[in-house]
Amino acid sequence: QVQLVESGGGLVQPGGSLRLSCAASGSVFDLNTMRWYRQRAGEQRELVASITSTNNRDYADSVKGRFMILRDNAKRKMWLQMDRLRPDDTAVYYCNADNIAGATYWGQGTQVTVSS
Repeated sequence: QVQLVESGGGLVQPGGSLRLSCAASGSVFDLNTMRWYRQRAGEQRELVASITSTNNRDYADSVKGRFMILRDNAKRKMWLQMDRLRPDDTAVYYCNADNIAGATYWGQGTQVTVSS
């Protein structure tokens, strides 16, 4: 079993930056791909960025060049560095991870609000 806990959300002005963290605990030794999703109010959850166990990264088109996903397996942590934030980045951000057996885990989410 794996537990994921996000932190770092908050209120930021347009053009500002935030760094989200995801801390993993439990049976983390076999985690495979980790991801950040977000869900805007009234919309479906969407994939923002992913990073494999070998640090191959992928991003949604809407965040390319502004967001960076990072991972430290030894520290059991993942981060999402978000720069040049826009109002349409406002959402609840979720940490997600798969293990090598195919089980999927979710964090509880952290709110990001971009507003002046």
